[in-house]
Amino acid sequence: MAEVKNNAAAAPAAVKTKKRQPVTQVPRGQAHILASFNNTIITITDPNGSVLGWSSAGVSGFKGPKKATPYAASVVVKNLLERIAPYGVKEVSVFVKGIGAGRESAIRALYTNGLNVMAINDVTPIPHNGCRPPKRRRV
Repeated sequence: MAEVKNNAAAAPAAVKTKKRQPVTQVPRGQAHILASFNNTIITITDPNGSVLGWSSAGVSGFKGPKKATPYAASVVVKNLLERIAPYGVKEVSVFVKGIGAGRESAIRALYTNGLNVMAINDVTPIPHNGCRPPKRRRV
């Protein structure tokens, strides 16, 4: 008939836990701000481009048209700086993309919350000649 295996000999092994590696200190970073008409997203990276932390107005609890307000952008910066506090970021170069209302207030909030803003670059994509216009309307 069927053999019954002895489970006592095959006791579950102890679960190995990974030791948490110490967080490397990053004194200088980059802040990427995407300010659209609908939302404001801010990402802090190290000089190589590896993401240290990010936050957005939607994550911070704003809904609907309130996500694109200057106040929401300042709240996003506060939430983000709490998340990246272990990295010890002191200086940032800011890269702004988009034409939303949270552009300037996000930069001001970075400065007022203790980060030294080294440079501000506008990386909003601008079309050279734009899209091809639609065909002429025939009635």
